[in-house]
Amino acid sequence: MEYTKPLARLIEYFQKLPSIGPKTAQRLALYILKMSENEVENFASSMLDAKRQISYCKTCFNMSCSDPCEICSDMSRNKAIICVVSETKDLMAIEKTNEYHGLYHVLQGLISPIDGIGPDDIRIKELLYRVNQNDIKEIIIALNPSVEGEATSLYLTKLLKPFNIKLSRIAFGLPMGSELEYADEMTLAKALEGRVEI
Repeated sequence: MEYTKPLARLIEYFQKLPSIGPKTAQRLALYILKMSENEVENFASSMLDAKRQISYCKTCFNMSCSDPCEICSDMSRNKAIICVVSETKDLMAIEKTNEYHGLYHVLQGLISPIDGIGPDDIRIKELLYRVNQNDIKEIIIALNPSVEGEATSLYLTKLLKPFNIKLSRIAFGLPMGSELEYADEMTLAKALEGRVEI
């Protein structure tokens, strides 16, 4: 179907967003057209404000409109623990648990030779600087259990071992409510590896 040009352009822009296919893009575009002009202006304004005001914390590389970010400047946080994540969305997921009260370091990617991303392309040097300059007692590596995540975790472990600090990884395994028979071998292996005493 051929859309009128402004609608086609709007659909095209929605399709540029991750995980948005043609049907979802069309649905979103049509929803926007049903909104009041004031709502659309506020929506557009909030996107522009976010784009203009949000940058990266120079300490942990989390997205923030302040530097240092809200987490780095929170005096109630345990400054001796750093949780290493790949992206800000991973930090947000951990924060939602309300179980972690230390600091973070956002690598802004993972080592991926296939994609041309090496150790110098992500924020590893900055992490080493933080560990060297501060009284860090533990580094928690919280990277995805993918090939890239494993490669980055191994590389970080090698670099951090000489600092003689506690290195740990988040446990991977079976989600609540799942059944063993449907789990793949890697998930089961990680679940066994990350077992804890009861």
